[in-house]
Amino acid sequence: MNKSQLIEALAKAENLTIKRAEMVVNTLFENMTNALVQDERIEIRGFGSFKVKCYEGYQGRNPKTGEVIEVCDKKLPFFKVGKELKERVDSSAEE
Repeated sequence: MNKSQLIEALAKAENLTIKRAEMVVNTLFENMTNALVQDERIEIRGFGSFKVKCYEGYQGRNPKTGEVIEVCDKKLPFFKVGKELKERVDSSAEE
């Protein structure tokens, strides 16, 4: 499912216009992004949690030239699946 499909599903499920559903989805994603930028943790019970993980820099190699390069420190979003979602997906695989 991509973003436009999510918007269409929301509009259909809640009897909203596409424009209104798009505003809801964009607001949700914007607030989640802002929380992660501020190093806040997001927890959605039954679904999972998002947090920012910090990775230290290291020396890497350019595979083409073999040249040593410095890879800078970075922060990346990380998603941990919730127990209920994990069980639901796993039970559908057994069917």
